[in-house]
Amino acid sequence: MSILIDENTTFIVQGITGREAVNLTRECLDYGKGAKIVGGVTPGRLGRDVHGVPVFDTVAQAVEHHGAPIDGSVVTVPPAFTKDAVFEALENGIKLVVIVTERIPRGDVAQMVELANERGARIIGPNCLGIIVPDVIKMGGIGGPARDAAKSYTRGPVGVISRSGGMTTEMSSTLTAAGLGQSTAVSIGGDAIIGSTYAELMPLFEADQDTQAIVIYTEPGGRMEAELARWVTDNNSRLPIVAFMAGRFMDEMPGMIFGHAGTIVEGKEDTASEKIARLAEAGIVVAEEISEIPEIVKEKMGGVLAT
Repeated sequence: MSILIDENTTFIVQGITGREAVNLTRECLDYGKGAKIVGGVTPGRLGRDVHGVPVFDTVAQAVEHHGAPIDGSVVTVPPAFTKDAVFEALENGIKLVVIVTERIPRGDVAQMVELANERGARIIGPNCLGIIVPDVIKMGGIGGPARDAAKSYTRGPVGVISRSGGMTTEMSSTLTAAGLGQSTAVSIGGDAIIGSTYAELMPLFEADQDTQAIVIYTEPGGRMEAELARWVTDNNSRLPIVAFMAGRFMDEMPGMIFGHAGTIVEGKEDTASEKIARLAEAGIVVAEEISEIPEIVKEKMGGVLAT
């Protein structure tokens, strides 16, 4: 099993004729069992194709051509047009939208997330690399070219959630090298407002019997860790969680800018030290180094499997 996507998931790529999207499409088609990309959308490019994927002017045309509802969309259009693209996808019945685009105005993101909630849909991102079910399918640029993704990701019992796209692969590769494969890995995006947080993905992993542990990569800024800790405690989660907190040095360097737009420390609760303490209170182990994660996961999973 997996969460969010599987080998039968159909999706489109919005902005498919852009350079990044052309490469992303090839990577998804080549990976695992081959993604079912049933169309691409770039206004004014109707009738073209990208690696054999037909291109349409609108999402409605893509849905009509497919002859059935389409499960998802990968959105790669420029930030000024992202909201319109996402609205178009949601209004045409798409239930999973992966937004690769970064530097989208916060107000636009808030409106996209609100509409998705109203339509019973889910957004992953923005500013993310997408989702991968090892050896089966990937939706987005996560893992890079298929041959590289195949080296970093392997099937197994560990769910991975990360605010950093690159670190999603780094952590998964570390797990793979230690003989721990992944059930599903999700790059949730590094922006201040995103469509799906750690806590919002936890019920999906909790329901997936192939997932026996969770690894997360997190950073200073925002309140997602507090939300996760509260969810784990309130729901008595069966899943052991191991976290790595980047940017601990920021506590000693007020005003330091660190990577993602989400790492804006607005108060004491947003600092690395406070987050680590809150996670620990919920029974979530925070590793000092990424290299420590596999052994901690094995230890925690051993305890779960023994009970």
